[in-house]
Amino acid sequence: MSQSWHKEQHFSNRNNWLRASVLGANDGLISTASLLMGLAAAEPNQHTLLISGIAALVSGAVSMAAGEYVSVSSQRDTEAADLRKEQDSLIRYPEVELEELTNIYCQRGLNKTLAQQVAVALTEHNALEAHAREEIGITEVSKANPLQAALASALSFACGALLPVLLSLLSSTVWLMSILSITTIIGLGILGCISAHLGGAPKRPAVIRIVILGILALAFTSMIGRIIGIII
Repeated sequence: MSQSWHKEQHFSNRNNWLRASVLGANDGLISTASLLMGLAAAEPNQHTLLISGIAALVSGAVSMAAGEYVSVSSQRDTEAADLRKEQDSLIRYPEVELEELTNIYCQRGLNKTLAQQVAVALTEHNALEAHAREEIGITEVSKANPLQAALASALSFACGALLPVLLSLLSSTVWLMSILSITTIIGLGILGCISAHLGGAPKRPAVIRIVILGILALAFTSMIGRIIGIII
């Protein structure tokens, strides 16, 4: 019976932008909501809350983009350096590199003859690609993309931070802490569910993890804000 219709769906190709997006949205929502809750606990006026929220949104998005770009660029530079070393070794010591690739396939369960045949075929097809994948673990899917990570992080941070900023604009300062707490926890739960769905992972652990950490962050910052408000 033909199985040509069967096609498994994998999500590893989403890792580069999904990680940055989840981190950005999570950070944007928690950090901005925590900041506003800390301020609200000190009982400032609504104008101060709004300006603080907008400043947190803009500065946070820019900071996340810059941080992602720099860190992922460093990763890309390291990958490029490893590929140059591997290319040099392939030119200078082709026999040694072929034996190395053969041994890798032997360790993965192939017999010596078959492993050598596979190594020779892949070397003839694209030696650098084969060694990059098997020795270093670099593939087209896993390659670092700084610009993609930076844009995903900045946009997701802004989206996450927008919710508490809008709430600070639409809600009175009396109810702001309660409203921020409830909506942030709900938002984190939705974010955890979406990220798990996009990554093909179980939803419950992702939701529980992100909600618990969010509650701790909100509780800590509101406590600090209340203490500061009393002291000042």
